[in-house]
Amino acid sequence: MTQTSLSPQDRRDARAQLRRRKLVAFLFVAPLLAFLLFAFVAPIASMLVRSVYEPTVADLIPETLQEMQQWDGRQLPPPAVMNQFALDLKRLAQDRTSGRLAGEVNRALPGSSSVIQSTARRVRGVEDDELAQNGASILQEANPRWAEVDIWRSIERTGQAYSIHQFLTALDLQRDPIDGSIQARDGPKIYVDLYTKTLRIALMITLLTIALGYPLSYFLAGLQDKTANLLLVFVLLPFWTSLLVRTTSWIALLQTNGVINSFLIYVGVIREPMRLLYTELATIIAMTHILLPFMILPLYSVMRGIDPSYFRAAMSMGAKPIGAFVRIYLPMSLPGLSAGALLVFIISVGYYITPALVGGTDGQMISNLIAFHMQQSNNWGLAAALGSILLAVILLLYWTYDRFVGTKSLSFG
Repeated sequence: MTQTSLSPQDRRDARAQLRRRKLVAFLFVAPLLAFLLFAFVAPIASMLVRSVYEPTVADLIPETLQEMQQWDGRQLPPPAVMNQFALDLKRLAQDRTSGRLAGEVNRALPGSSSVIQSTARRVRGVEDDELAQNGASILQEANPRWAEVDIWRSIERTGQAYSIHQFLTALDLQRDPIDGSIQARDGPKIYVDLYTKTLRIALMITLLTIALGYPLSYFLAGLQDKTANLLLVFVLLPFWTSLLVRTTSWIALLQTNGVINSFLIYVGVIREPMRLLYTELATIIAMTHILLPFMILPLYSVMRGIDPSYFRAAMSMGAKPIGAFVRIYLPMSLPGLSAGALLVFIISVGYYITPALVGGTDGQMISNLIAFHMQQSNNWGLAAALGSILLAVILLLYWTYDRFVGTKSLSFG
C-alpha cells in the first residue's frame, strides 16, 4: 500500500489555512477577552497595586523625605529635616494642598491633621530664609506636638511610596517604631475578627442552603418533567425581582412591629417584640433566602441525571434506605452539592447590600467595611488591602475545593 505525501506547496497551503482558522477563532473570542481584561483583570490588578503603592506623600514633600533617609527614627529628626519640612509645608499651604498631606498623615497618626493644618497657616507668611534657618523652632512654636517623635515617624512611614503598611493594618499588625519588627497591634483585633465573622456567617448560610436545598432538589428531580419545570419557576422567581426589593421585604418582616413579631404576639408565643432586625440573625436569614436558588439549581441539574435504577438495585440487594442513600445516591450527587456550596459560600463572603440593610452593626461583614473605607474614610489603600486579602481567601477556598472535592478527584465506580 503506497502512502501519498504532500508536496511542499500543499504543506504551505495547509499551514496557511490553519493560521487563518486560528485567526478567525481568535477574532471571535477577542471581544470576550477584551471585556475580561477591562472589567475583571484590570480592576483586580489596580486593586493589588493600590494596596502597596501610595505615592501621595512622596510626591508632596520629596525634599523632606530625602533629608529623612539618614534619620534612625529613635529621636527627633535633625534640624535640617525640620527646616526642610517647614519650607515644604509653606509651599503646600500656598498651593492649597496641605490638606492632602494632613489627611494622609492623619490615617497613620489620628489627630495629626489639625496639627499640620494649623502649622501650615502659621508658616504661610514666614520668609523662606527664616524657615531655612529656624524652621524647627518655628514648627514647635506653632504646635508643641512637633517636639514629639511620633508625628515625624508617621510622616516618614506615609512617605514610603511602596509599603505593606496597609496589609499589616488589615491583619491588625504593626511595625515596631524602633526596630521595625512586625507585632500585633494593641487593642481589639477589628479586621481579623471581622474576617472570622464573615467566614462564619458564610459557612452558616452555606449549611442552611444545603439543609433546605438538598431535599427540595431531590424532590424536584423525582417528578415528571412538566411538574418539575412548573415548580422550578417558583425557585427562579426571586431572580425576577430586584435584590433591593427582596432585601427591603425582609425589613418589613423582621422589624419590631413587623409581620413576624406581630404574628408571634398574636398567637401568644411572645409578649414583647423580639429584636430581629439589624442583627447577625437577620443577615443569615435574608441571605439564605436570596442565595438558596444558587444551591438548588446545581443540585437539581446533577440529580436529574442520576439514574434511579442504581438506588432501586441497592434496595433489591438488601441495602437499607439510609445506607443505600449514603453509599449510592449521595456520592453521585456530590458534584452538584460541592458546586452549589462553593458558589453560595463565595457569593456570601463578598455580599454587601443585604448585610448593610438588614444586618446593622451586628450583622455587617468585611465587604461593608471595605465600602466604608472607599466611600467615607477615602482610605483606598486600606480598602484595596482588605479586598486583596478577601480575594486571596476566596482563591484559597477554590484551590481547596478543586484539590479535594473537584470533579477530577471524584469517583463513582
